[in-house]
Amino acid sequence: MLHRAMTGLAGIVLATSVAAQTEMPFALDWKFEGPAAPYFTAIDKGHFADAGLSVEISAGQGSLDAIPKVATGAFPVGFADINSLIKFLDQNPGAPVTAVMMVYDKPPFAIVGRKSLGVEAPKDLEGKVLGAPPPDGAWAQFPIFASENALDVDKITVEPVGFPTREPMLAEGAVAAITGFSFSSYLNLVRLGVPEDDISTILMADHGLALYGNAVIVNTTFAEENPELVKGFLAAVAAGWKDAIADPDAAIASLIERNPAADADLEKRRLELAIDANVVTDWTTANGFGGIDAARMDTALEQIALTYEFTNAPDAALYFTDAYLPEGGFALK
Repeated sequence: MLHRAMTGLAGIVLATSVAAQTEMPFALDWKFEGPAAPYFTAIDKGHFADAGLSVEISAGQGSLDAIPKVATGAFPVGFADINSLIKFLDQNPGAPVTAVMMVYDKPPFAIVGRKSLGVEAPKDLEGKVLGAPPPDGAWAQFPIFASENALDVDKITVEPVGFPTREPMLAEGAVAAITGFSFSSYLNLVRLGVPEDDISTILMADHGLALYGNAVIVNTTFAEENPELVKGFLAAVAAGWKDAIADPDAAIASLIERNPAADADLEKRRLELAIDANVVTDWTTANGFGGIDAARMDTALEQIALTYEFTNAPDAALYFTDAYLPEGGFALK
């Protein structure tokens, strides 16, 4: 009887150990750069482990990249542009994917140009060449930006470019401006030797866009079957961001461990730019991190409809749920 009891106890301990480390791979939108540091911080600080999760983070190839990965179930969670998710769900109704935590309350979608090439304001794009990678989240919002700023798009020459060649082409003067995330493209240009006082960053959110940015997305089938795991994952992500805000140097150390070739000082600046402009906003300070404002989302859907013809009636409930967030969101400081 003692042997059976010990065997049973060992089985319980083993089951608990396995349960305590549920694998939950996470698909990022982009490379291991500064804004990814909070997720590695959450690993190194044990926040995911405390939630019973073993999280492996995979790099992405653009703001659209994680959506099909999560929708197909290849990844239970990912990080993606919510505006692209809205269009994906309109084109694939019933797909098992939705957003559950807003990270970029103020999206980093931007037009980044060079003053020496005549680009400082939206209207300056007319008569110029704009470099835009087709999978880029900022490029996906450009039609709305153009509409809100009354741009004559026929006067703008759009040059499809790859992500690796985007900033080099602007640095060389082959294009006058590019679409991109403000914190990424700006610092990539600095690294290429473009003087900072020659770089103009036209943030779309400052020029009429009510859109949200990137959010944590989940496979809804997985989330419905594992609600506590999803809640634990989001709490760990919030804790990682809180740690990164309090100690950017430590967060960047976690990043560099995974990307030794990165420039630590540059990536720290990139992280701090994202924190100051996109994550810690007046709204998240007052209302908590992770949620959305319903009225703003309604306006965002109206703006998307300016340049995108919905096949189905847009419904915010299809694209975002706060069911896995604590009431009042998370405090970042």
